[in-house]
Amino acid sequence: MYRILVVDDEQRIRELIRKYAEFEGHEVSEATNGMEAVELCRRDPNRFDVIIMDVMMPELDGFSAVKEIRKTCAAPVLMLSARGEEYDRIHGFELGVDDYVVKPFSPKELMMRVAAIMNRVRPQDGPAQRNVLRFEGLAIDFDARIVTVDGARVELSPKEYELLCYLVRNRGLALTREMLITGVWGYDFYGDDRTLDTHIKLLRRSLGPYSKFIVTLRGVGYRFEAQ
Repeated sequence: MYRILVVDDEQRIRELIRKYAEFEGHEVSEATNGMEAVELCRRDPNRFDVIIMDVMMPELDGFSAVKEIRKTCAAPVLMLSARGEEYDRIHGFELGVDDYVVKPFSPKELMMRVAAIMNRVRPQDGPAQRNVLRFEGLAIDFDARIVTVDGARVELSPKEYELLCYLVRNRGLALTREMLITGVWGYDFYGDDRTLDTHIKLLRRSLGPYSKFIVTLRGVGYRFEAQ
């Protein structure tokens, strides 16, 4: 059972999502605009497991709401929008959005995406073994989910972090685009290669001088090269 916050100014959209989510046994809360969502998350940062957020809303748009929510709440966010331009997707991913669904959408597909997100972010049972890897000035603390560049902490989005971990754990191997998408987004991913390219671009930007470790294999995919 997931605790879901649905944020949309259209009542019919909220009701549609609530219907399918509650049918699958989830608990649903609603907010009619971004400001309401920010206040709910601010009052109880651990209240929600996942947030479904519309982009275009009164009071405070979805992108601005996510930016504020991220200051106190780490719950994964799935964005809903009638706009599917690349700029919007990139902007959302830069803010730490986990997935992006363009309206009109299938509520069944939406819930499958929510389940896929939660399967990736929920910790596995049992204690985790602390593990830190260093490559020159790049350090990855897998236990704390912290990445540092030359000693300074780098704030990665959840997807950037998962992508980096997948590359690092398979360092030295030629990873096809399909392998990366399946390994990071899952078998039920409905997007396209542009999502991978966008996250590689954002990850390289975050790693600064150590983006050199991510090597592009033309026509194949990517490889993490570091000793």
